[in-house]
Amino acid sequence: MNAWRKLGNIRGGAAFKPWFLGIVANRCRTVRRGSWWSVVLMANAPPTKHPGPEDGVARAADLKRALIALPADQRAAILLHFYLDLPLDEVALTLGISVPGVKSRINRALKRLRPSLRSSEALV
Repeated sequence: MNAWRKLGNIRGGAAFKPWFLGIVANRCRTVRRGSWWSVVLMANAPPTKHPGPEDGVARAADLKRALIALPADQRAAILLHFYLDLPLDEVALTLGISVPGVKSRINRALKRLRPSLRSSEALV
């Protein structure tokens, strides 16, 4: 709805997708700051010899916790590039930064995520 209301604000010749995703990212930040937001922490389950569907759920929860722990600028770059499959130039337009800035944020985020991902891979 916000994007629909602000459709007249898009500059002539500007790409629609980065403009729209910028609005989505800002709305997500606003919702994230709201008082209702909470994260349900799952207890660490002991590793099993035969991974089942619940192991995938636990790994997804671990990844979600690790992503939430990232600074907002790094998390946005990671999600836009890897989750939404946006190329680096579109991520840069969406976040209002340069392509090297996006690369730097992604690199720092991946360095922070690696220890969490390695520990969850060890359980498999």
